[in-house]
Amino acid sequence: MVAVAYLKGDFVLRSGRHSNYYFDKYLFETEPGILRRLGRHLAALVPLGTQRLACPELGAVLLGGAVSMETGLPMCIVRKEVKEYGTSRAIEGKLEPRDRVTLVEDVLTTGGAALAAAEKVRAAGAEVIGLVGVLDREEGAAEALAAARIPFHPLLRKSDIPVPE
Repeated sequence: MVAVAYLKGDFVLRSGRHSNYYFDKYLFETEPGILRRLGRHLAALVPLGTQRLACPELGAVLLGGAVSMETGLPMCIVRKEVKEYGTSRAIEGKLEPRDRVTLVEDVLTTGGAALAAAEKVRAAGAEVIGLVGVLDREEGAAEALAAARIPFHPLLRKSDIPVPE
């Protein structure tokens, strides 16, 4: 994954922070072999008792699909913004009140997108029992998720992986 998706340069992250490196999730999520392996590894991290997966659009949808196929768990998609046409839903797909949900994410920096998705899932009456993610950049996401009472299970942490110089 690092060889495919690690980029050096000057990047602005979703959090607004600047970084001299970037893990381009689209470079690893659009490679079938990598996506398949990530689905298998993330599936192993899904907490027992999970009834449904929830994936924030757009970045985590392919990952969520891979985890869903690996586990057999149904999934839903959490929109960033409600569209003013069609169903006008914040959550696409089936989500029932009291469902026990695990969020699937790609790269987490501060956890802002994951927290926004968790809020929408909770507002729909479901219980967020965990979050699995590909990479924790170790810039505050774990702490923010802990404060929101969301157990976080990253596949990798930045400190775990050798990055090219």
